[in-house]
Amino acid sequence: MEFRPCIDIHNGKVKQIVGSSLRDEGDFAKENFTAGQDAAYFAKFYQKKGIKGGHVILLNKEGSTFYEKTRRQAFQALAAYPGGLQVGGGIHRENAAEYLEAGASHVIVTSYVFQGGQIQYDRLEKLCCEVGKEHLVLDLSCSKKRGQYYIVTDRWQNDTDVVLDEKTLEFFSSYCDEFLIHGTDVEGKGKGIDRELVGLLGCFDRIPITYAGGVHNYEDLKLLKKMGHSRINVTIGSALDLFGGFMELDRILSEIRDL
Repeated sequence: MEFRPCIDIHNGKVKQIVGSSLRDEGDFAKENFTAGQDAAYFAKFYQKKGIKGGHVILLNKEGSTFYEKTRRQAFQALAAYPGGLQVGGGIHRENAAEYLEAGASHVIVTSYVFQGGQIQYDRLEKLCCEVGKEHLVLDLSCSKKRGQYYIVTDRWQNDTDVVLDEKTLEFFSSYCDEFLIHGTDVEGKGKGIDRELVGLLGCFDRIPITYAGGVHNYEDLKLLKKMGHSRINVTIGSALDLFGGFMELDRILSEIRDL
C-alpha cells in the first residue's frame, strides 16, 4: 500500500472538487478547495517528500475556455518533477507522447478508449503500442447503477455500458501498467470509502491499483488496507491538510508505513 498524491487542475488552478458536480458547460465544478499555489509548487513538494506515482489531472475539456491555461499548469508540474508524476485528462494517441517527453512517467487514459459507451479495441491496442504498456495507466473510475459498477468517462459525466468486475480488470490489465479508479459516488464528499468497490478491487492482484474517493480519516486508511488486502494504493484529496483538510500528510505516510 502506497500513498499516491494528486494535483487536480481546473480552470487553470489546483483544486479539490466534488467529482460528480463537474460539468463542461460553463466549466463548472463544486469546489471544496482552491489552492493559492500553482501545480509546480505541489510537484516540487511531493518530490522533496520522495513521493512518486502521483497523478496530475486536467479537468477541463480540450478546446474549452480554460483548457490551455490548465494544460500549461500540467506541463509546469511535469517539468518540476520529471519522472515522478503521471498525467491524465484528455489524453489520446496524438498527444500522449508529448506528455511523456515533458516528464510524465505514465499517461492516464479513459475516454479515448471508450466511444458511444463501449470499448474501442482498436484505439486501446494502438495506444498501448504507441506509448508502451509500461507507460499506460487506465482510469476505470466508476459509478454504481442497477446493482453494478459501470465505468464512467468524459470527466465522469457519461456512463459506459462496461461493467467493472474481475473479468474487466483482467482484460484491461493486459494493456496497462496500473489502474486508477475513483469511486465517483463518494469522490470529494468526505463520507468514507466505497466499501463494496474496495472489496471488489482488493480481490485483484495482477497489477497495481490506486483508489480514490471518500477517504476522510485515518480509520479509512486502516479499513482500505484491510479490505484491499494491502494491495490497493490510495489517493487522498479534500481531506488532506494541503487542501484544507485535517489529515496530516506526514501522519498519513507514517500510518501507511506502519499498517
